Amino acid sequence: METNRRDFIKTASIAAAGTYLGTMGTSAKSYANIIGANDRVRVGVVGFSDRFRDTLFPCFLNHNKELNFDVVALSDLWSYRRELGKDHIQKKIGHDIKACRNNDELYNLKDLDAVIISTPDFSHALHTIEAVKNKKDVYCEKPFAETMEDNRAALKAVRESKQILQIGSQRRSGQNYKAAAEFIQQGKFGDITMVELSWNVNQPGRWRKPDLVAKLKEEDTDWKRFLLNRPYEPFNPRIYLEYRLFWPYSSGMPGQWMSHQIDTVHWFTGLPHPRSVTANGGIYKWKDGRRNWDTTTAVFDYGPLDDPSRGFQVVFSSRMHNGEENPAEIYYANGGELNLITNTVSPKGGLNQKAAAAMDMQVNLLPDVKLPNAASVVASANTGADPLSSNHMRNWMECILSRKVPNAPVEVGYCHSIANIMTNAAARTGSKATFDEKKQEVMVDGKIFTY
Repeated sequence: METNRRDFIKTASIAAAGTYLGTMGTSAKSYANIIGANDRVRVGVVGFSDRFRDTLFPCFLNHNKELNFDVVALSDLWSYRRELGKDHIQKKIGHDIKACRNNDELYNLKDLDAVIISTPDFSHALHTIEAVKNKKDVYCEKPFAETMEDNRAALKAVRESKQILQIGSQRRSGQNYKAAAEFIQQGKFGDITMVELSWNVNQPGRWRKPDLVAKLKEEDTDWKRFLLNRPYEPFNPRIYLEYRLFWPYSSGMPGQWMSHQIDTVHWFTGLPHPRSVTANGGIYKWKDGRRNWDTTTAVFDYGPLDDPSRGFQVVFSSRMHNGEENPAEIYYANGGELNLITNTVSPKGGLNQKAAAAMDMQVNLLPDVKLPNAASVVASANTGADPLSSNHMRNWMECILSRKVPNAPVEVGYCHSIANIMTNAAARTGSKATFDEKKQEVMVDGKIFTY
């Protein structure tokens, strides 16, 4: 059984890597073929969001001078944020930039090599398609997609392009997560029997922006362009600015939080998505007009698709009315646990002498192992950027120069989006969600799930 598990992980990992490398085509050649080796890489910003201002841009500033990157333009539909973003970036970067009303204007600029996308959740995949078709390399925030139609279209567009895409799954650039992946993939952990994931906060204002909502007027933005392929509904400044609370513009907890944690399951095991998902929850505390839940529990069945006798369970739970935002990720085996809160492997809960003797079995206890610190690779500038995101941004920038595969290529986003969409399907229908491999569709009660 252990040999089969190792073979499965090895085969899945090689297949995933081979699939992606096989689609890179001539982009694996020297970047000097595209831009002069000593030339500056010119970056545009798609959406001046809080995420970009507070995290992604500081991360970029950690490395841009060393690697010769620059921000030259910004695109934002809302005139207020467009000017706010222009002023903020110019002060930090030290020169004027071009402020564009939309992405058409942005991609009409001649001197642009790459973009950072930090727009609303539902638009990430579509904005990625737009960028790669305009031959730009992309750093795209997660979740990658909120529907399978967008997910498939974006996967296809990226694979057909010669562009570098980094999904904003920054755990992929953390030394502790890399060490955990190696420990499991080398067979040292044994069979995973269960994974517990949680993300709890007590923040009634999380994802709320009442001050900005009061400022936003329909005539100052482009509501129809904002909606993209979502069904039309009348202008609503809360949806525009508090989109994480409103389906079908965001799935909320799954897309924002679970997408990070479920990605480690895919990474560590080589499994691309759950076999099935059930979910329960509701809006129990913050009855402020939101559509997405403030409390969620999702249960996943993972394992080889052709062998239901093998596998393990994953539980994700999240609440927004009690918690200190200390996300938990704990992997369990018969011999102990791998805890990514404490960054340790330990024999805790393993099969001890007393329990083993009662059934005439061998003791099974993992060793005590300390994983490397998550912040062990961070750059020099003191900008306030968090270490994982800083490392991840640097990896993207280095891969633009080398044309190597980044830590979180398109398949990472595609797979976490399948898990997210399955969770949302189960939550919204009350039924078990599964995945049809041939159709590449999320299924509920024998039917394709759509919003």
